[in-house]
This record gives sequence, C-alpha cells and structure tokens, in this order.
Amino acid sequence: MRNKFEDRIARLQAKFADAGIDGLYVNHVENVSYFTGKKGNDCTLWITPTRATILTDFRYREMAQELTWLTFYETAADAKPIDLLKACPYQKIGVERDYLPLNDYLDFTKNLEGKEIIPVEGLVEDLRMVKDEEEMELTRQAEEISAQAFLHMLDYLKPGISERDAAVELEHWMLTHGGEGISFDTICVSGAKSSYPHGVPDQKLIEAGDFVTMDYGTMVGGYHADMTRTVAIGYATEEMKHVYEIVRLAQQTCCDKIHAGMKGDECHKIAADIIAEAGYGEYFGHGLGHGTGLEIHEAPRFSPVYPKVIKENTIMSIEPGIYLPGRFGVRIEDLCIVKADGIINLTLTAPKELIIV
Repeated sequence: MRNKFEDRIARLQAKFADAGIDGLYVNHVENVSYFTGKKGNDCTLWITPTRATILTDFRYREMAQELTWLTFYETAADAKPIDLLKACPYQKIGVERDYLPLNDYLDFTKNLEGKEIIPVEGLVEDLRMVKDEEEMELTRQAEEISAQAFLHMLDYLKPGISERDAAVELEHWMLTHGGEGISFDTICVSGAKSSYPHGVPDQKLIEAGDFVTMDYGTMVGGYHADMTRTVAIGYATEEMKHVYEIVRLAQQTCCDKIHAGMKGDECHKIAADIIAEAGYGEYFGHGLGHGTGLEIHEAPRFSPVYPKVIKENTIMSIEPGIYLPGRFGVRIEDLCIVKADGIINLTLTAPKELIIV
C-alpha cells in the first residue's frame, strides 16, 4: 500500500506529459518537504516517470535512507546532481523556474549536452493547493494555538508596553503552548503605525487611544497559521469604531459568501465593494487573502488580479483592511478551509467584535 508521499509523487508524474517533460528536478525546500515529510536546505529530488530519487550529502544520509519510497543518491565533490542527470536516459529535464538558482540553470544548460532544460511553473504548487485531511488538521491546530494566544494578549496589552515586547510575548506564548515555530515575522504595531499593513514592531510604547494590530501565527507539523486582530487600548474614538465596523462587516460578509467554485477576483470584490461604498476604497490596497500551507503565502489568491477558480479544500486567509496614513489602521483576518457550500472558519476562538482593553 502506497503512503501519502508516494501518492503525491504519482500525481506529479501524471502531469509530466502535459508539461512536456520527462522528469522534474525539485529544489524548492517546501516542495521537497511535500514529497518527503522532511525539511533540509541541501536536499533535492529528481523525479522521473518510474522513480523518485533524493539527492543530498553525508549530513542527511541517515534521514534520506529512512525514506524507503525514494532512491538515495549521496552527493559529494565527485558526485553532484548534474552527474545523475547526465547519466539518466531522459532528454527533457524539467526544472522549477521560480526556484532553481541561475548558476545551476546555466550549469545545466551548458553541461547537459543532448538534453533540453525546460523551466516549468507551478507544477508542484498546483498539487499543494488542495489539502488533505491531515494537512487541514495540522493547520487547524496551529490556528487554534494562535487564536488562544490572542486571548492571552488581551490580558497582557496595556499602555507603556513596547510593540517589540508585545510581539515577543505573543511569540513566546505560542511556542510554549504547542507551537513549533513562528509562521513569519510577527507584526505588532500601534497608534499611527497601525496604518502600516506590514509594519515592524519596535520600541514605540503603546499608548491609551491606540489601535494595536497583531498579525501573526505559529506552525504545527510544518503547516502555517495566520491571523490578524486589531484592538483598542483604553478607548476608541467614534471614527475608530466606525472604520473598525466597516472592516468587520467586509470581512464577515466574505466569510458568509465565499465558497469553492468562485474566482479569486470575485471573492476580493466582495470586500472591496463594501469598503469602497463606505468611502474608504483608496485605503484598501492589498488583496483580500492568500493560501497557506507549508509556506505562509501560497497559491491561490483572493486578489483583483487572480481570475482563477478557488478549489475545494484550499486553505485561505480572509483579511481586508483600511489604512489611514499617519492616523491608524484596522485589519481583521481569519483562516478558513474553502468548501463547496461555504467555508470552515479556523479562527472562531478569537472574537472579531471591537475589543477595548
């Protein structure tokens, strides 16, 4: 009986003919992990119609030999990946267009005589878009830890704490409550800096009357969580409350309406129209959301420039925002599993109504 990694390899092999290749050289770390369950920066794969080979050096020998569904090729000064490709009987060598280093590409094209080097795009990423039950469960666990961390931060945040200290507290809580890593550099910005969609926390002190936006997540089993909440410190002005409610309405409407079979740009338009009708269209300048998985940003996208259909069992963020330069910003983000009849929201533990702490 084949394991899940063998099934994934078989699905990739079935795509070779349409891609016009005889095999695919895989070097992107997360793509290697998708077929191996392991993560090593110096591991690559050579996958042909009949075999999958892992190429790595002495440091990863034991790990590679545990992967019984793969053939092991130990690289060294006199045994490089190009040597294996030279010796193979296949002529059309597919490489990952977006990830193969230029030096390697030039080396392949120069020294693999008689073989055609064919850059391909998205072959593995298309497989990774649709998650299996285990991938969805790992993401659910990561998102739940992240949501519980938000509840912890409601008791922690107060005037006089620096953004940087708050970010460290948030990360520490996740890592001591089951998180296995940080999904990305934590965003924790306050006051006027909350208008920076991807602001960097620093020694700025949180003050009464600030909005604090926290965008963050942890990982479980290599799968990334992602969520955002904005809270007010001490009090919120009527304008702050008004803008917050527009974002909350846009975000919740998307959660209520999005389902598999819709196009990415169609999903984005739901939020964009609500925000524009409220008079803040120019202050929502990014896409509504993105896929997550082994990477924090994966295909597909909820974006005005993504007309492709969103498939069932993709995991997506829904994160509209309004950013008023020099004043404040609001973003609310949930992570969801897209299903045929709607979404499964993975972030429900963290409330979305405006919270003043």
